[in-house]
Amino acid sequence: MKVSEVDRAQELGFCTELAQQLRIDSIRCSTAAGSGHPTSSMSAADLMAVLLARYLRYDFRHPELPNNDHLIFSKGHASPLLYSMYKAAGAISDKELLSYRKFGSRLQGHPTPAIPWVDVATGSLGQGLPIAVGIALAGKYLDKLPYHVWVLCGDSEMTEGSMWEALDRAAYYGLDNLTAIIDVNRLGQRGETEYGWDLDYYAARAEGIGCKAIQIDGHDVEEIDEALAKARDKHPWPTLIIAKTIKGKGFSEIEDKNGWHGKALPREMADRAIAELGGARHLNVTVAKPESGRSAMLTGAVAPKINLPRYKLGEKVATRVAYGAALTALGVRPEVVAMDGEVGNSTFAQVFAEAYPKRYFEMFIAEQQLVAAAVGMSVRGYAPFASTFAAFFSRASDFIRMAAVSDADIRLCGSHAGVEIGPDGPSQMALEDLAAMRAVNGSTVLYPSDANSAARMTKLMLDTAGVVYMRTTRGSYPVVYSPQEHFKVGGSKVLRQSSGDQVALVGAGVTLHNCLAAADTLEKRGIKARVIDLYSVKPVDVRTLREAVRVTGGRLVVVEDHYPQGGIGAAVLEALAAEPQVHRVVQLAVKGLPGSGSPQEMMEAAGISASHIAAAAFKLARSGR
Repeated sequence: MKVSEVDRAQELGFCTELAQQLRIDSIRCSTAAGSGHPTSSMSAADLMAVLLARYLRYDFRHPELPNNDHLIFSKGHASPLLYSMYKAAGAISDKELLSYRKFGSRLQGHPTPAIPWVDVATGSLGQGLPIAVGIALAGKYLDKLPYHVWVLCGDSEMTEGSMWEALDRAAYYGLDNLTAIIDVNRLGQRGETEYGWDLDYYAARAEGIGCKAIQIDGHDVEEIDEALAKARDKHPWPTLIIAKTIKGKGFSEIEDKNGWHGKALPREMADRAIAELGGARHLNVTVAKPESGRSAMLTGAVAPKINLPRYKLGEKVATRVAYGAALTALGVRPEVVAMDGEVGNSTFAQVFAEAYPKRYFEMFIAEQQLVAAAVGMSVRGYAPFASTFAAFFSRASDFIRMAAVSDADIRLCGSHAGVEIGPDGPSQMALEDLAAMRAVNGSTVLYPSDANSAARMTKLMLDTAGVVYMRTTRGSYPVVYSPQEHFKVGGSKVLRQSSGDQVALVGAGVTLHNCLAAADTLEKRGIKARVIDLYSVKPVDVRTLREAVRVTGGRLVVVEDHYPQGGIGAAVLEALAAEPQVHRVVQLAVKGLPGSGSPQEMMEAAGISASHIAAAAFKLARSGR
């Protein structure tokens, strides 16, 4: 044998021993916790042992290094395996490993970025691979660095359409820096998975998309080594390694037996398993460090000045148009990237695409992948803006929820919201989006009413951390703010006011214009109305609402192009719930299922037009408390 062959044989022998250690530590930490997924960890131990010892390039002391590889456990329930890898690499102690799932431990039931080596939270199946596509896109097209993105997937989650959206997009963009490894252990939570050990099915589907599929025995370290080497080689496609494995591998009492998913081994059983696996080991892995490198895009240069578009008072411009122009203005910042769900000519993201084609990524009609790609880009330090029709973000609701768990900074712009879109009908009308986005932990929700405010709020999105959502309007409405007007998260604007106001009209977006028209009508009828633009739907401007209650004697009419539940009205009521002052809030919102018609007809039918606002406000102003 050649020296190199001897060395390889010795290293693979070490990998075999390391895999046993990973199995044992997966059992130990889950048994100590009394919960977890040891059997799902044991099936993938050989795969991860070879990856950790021979192919991963990562400096655990410096997780911020630009050229570190990325390892994502899309099957996040196999967290005992991931944490055991961290222990083997010297990143955590055995004491910390045994704190798994305990209160206050950063080793939570499923991985989160509370751990510095975890890019994103996983555990909601079907998300790790789509997010990895975003990271790989950044590596190949923006950073231009050779880091590799490795993803461990479960065979159960391969029934998620998002996984195949991800592979499709990876093939479309030629992501040769992405390798997905499917741990095909045959057994899911309640029995056999849809395709069991039919590796040919996964291979045929992946190759039909345009990926390179490699079938292996997931417990043969030589086959694993050869597959990982091929994945790391230069080629124009993403790689899918399809590994046949056995759930609970290494402990004969539970190997390939149904009913052990998500169950920790009782102490005596764990002791038998550890003995059968050869006893506890204390192996340490020196993980290869990456070569030095810097992002080609994020150079650290002084950020150039942003010149936002400016619109004249009275000019009719749709807020979606202003969003596209403002996003393009933000494009002078190299960290700003954009993606869209094949409706860029409607969301106006296409303006950015034309100006900065190298920083624009088309996700087509795949909204889950759209949001996931944005999350992946944020991992690499970019400021992603993702846009589509507001109604279609509902398809990616779980991805948005998990983005917040990942503490990701993403910016979402939903256009064509509410009945105002008119003849397209209810399938296109977002009437639940404000409620959904407000419910996301730590989110910011903005709703501009004119072009200048939309431009300013697009800049606010860039400067705001977390999940930020902005709702834009299809139709063109008059500009009511000067280009110099200032907006802030948590703010609002009072457009009409006096010390003698008898009622306050609260709107945002299209309903602000209806409130202004209603105020004119009320003025003619001797009623003074305060008009509030509640453009920051979350967080809401409590101080301005409190003052409106004081001045008007507690009379508010809240108007929204949204269902009554969870939108602007709910935000106002929540803000005033603890107020000692008596208040009456009349909520005008869309009730029932809309149809098709002109925007004005639809708002009239929904009861949110200027005439309905004026009538409700007149009745409230003339009534007692």
